[in-house]
Amino acid sequence: MADIQKMEFKERAQPIIAWRAMKELLKDKERTDQVFIILRALGGGEIKKNLARFRATETGQKVLSEEREIIDILNDRDTLAQMPEGSLGREYLNFVISENLTADGLVAASDVSENPREDIPEDFLRFQLRLRDSHDLWHVTTDYERDGLGELCLLAFTCAQTRNKGLAFIVAIATLSDMRRYPKSKVVRAVREGYRHGKRAEWLVAADWEALLHKPLAQVREELGFRSPNQYRWSLDFLKEVGAMEIVGDPATA
Repeated sequence: MADIQKMEFKERAQPIIAWRAMKELLKDKERTDQVFIILRALGGGEIKKNLARFRATETGQKVLSEEREIIDILNDRDTLAQMPEGSLGREYLNFVISENLTADGLVAASDVSENPREDIPEDFLRFQLRLRDSHDLWHVTTDYERDGLGELCLLAFTCAQTRNKGLAFIVAIATLSDMRRYPKSKVVRAVREGYRHGKRAEWLVAADWEALLHKPLAQVREELGFRSPNQYRWSLDFLKEVGAMEIVGDPATA
């Protein structure tokens, strides 16, 4: 399992480290590495609770016992291209191609730990990797795009699913910052919508993505209990109209 030793999370909160990383993230929302620093600094306790819950699910038991690494299939574009048109796998492939992404991109972004530990249980590391590597699958399934607002709404969705304090910190500060600059954008409504949808949906952490990749995306969304992100779409259109590219992102530089 490449780079898993660098995915350390600390149980004791480190607010100073989190705040410094948050300031860097506010300066540049493309600094995904700062997100991982914040999660390490604030989210250690919750990830252990989520792992315990994951172990109790049928999918979790299969993933851990079979030592699955979802990044293998997500990097196999030939296999994804052979999946049915309109399936989650094909839509994921279309997504990463259109955004010029690879599954390894998140690996590079998370590779920021200067003090890797060798005593972290393998199940703990495997679980962290699955959460990290399935991030873009969550984008495709929830219909939140990779613009700044879409990332923020997806973080709110993920916060509701995982109860991670690091995510809550990022969402709160980033939402307040965007709201102050564009009070008419209804960013708060879009973020709240993302959180509500995360509360109502099935627990994506334990989704059997390997099996779902072959199914029609519409069916996957129905099975997992998704709703259309209408507030996000409205806010995104507004931000584009007023030229708020620092929030929505510039397609020319994506």
